[in-house]
Amino acid sequence: MFNSLKGLVVTLVSTMNGLRSPVTRQYPNSGNLLKKHLEPTPVKDRFMGFPALTWDEEINEPYCTSCMVCIRGCPTQCMSAVMKDNPLYEQEKSSRRKIVDSFEINLNRCILCGICVEVCNFDAIVMTHEHEMSTSSRNGDRMNLPALLELGHKFQKETDWIPPTKRAKVVKEDATEVSKASADAEAS
Repeated sequence: MFNSLKGLVVTLVSTMNGLRSPVTRQYPNSGNLLKKHLEPTPVKDRFMGFPALTWDEEINEPYCTSCMVCIRGCPTQCMSAVMKDNPLYEQEKSSRRKIVDSFEINLNRCILCGICVEVCNFDAIVMTHEHEMSTSSRNGDRMNLPALLELGHKFQKETDWIPPTKRAKVVKEDATEVSKASADAEAS
């Protein structure tokens, strides 16, 4: 008897409009142009969208060396890559001997797990905030190297992305400066 009344209360509460705000948001598309101020749902900073490749601004080349670690770690095997000799290494402008020649990700197969980011030793792959990349063609969600680099470059600009290895160096340098400052303060 009590469970029946409890179920009835839940039903009444869910049917009354004034008691709860709607959960569903209208998605902005051409059919919704009459309704003003429709924006995509904002994503949180830790949201993991589709993967992309990052670009090293200092050397002007991708971070990816095509070492295949991300490809071997991917549970769905949605990635493929080919490496080549790095011409900037021969000119002594880069420390990377090999560099990515071609890279492809099939986003239809990607499960957005982030394993590729975790296993990458070169900070070459990131999970972007991009999640609206559906197409109507069967192979339309295959992204090649230029598209992946463009998506990664966009993500780097939007988030002021710093490679984790460089971030660790900055934190270590800051800690060293703080310890020196505190040692100087104690000596005074």
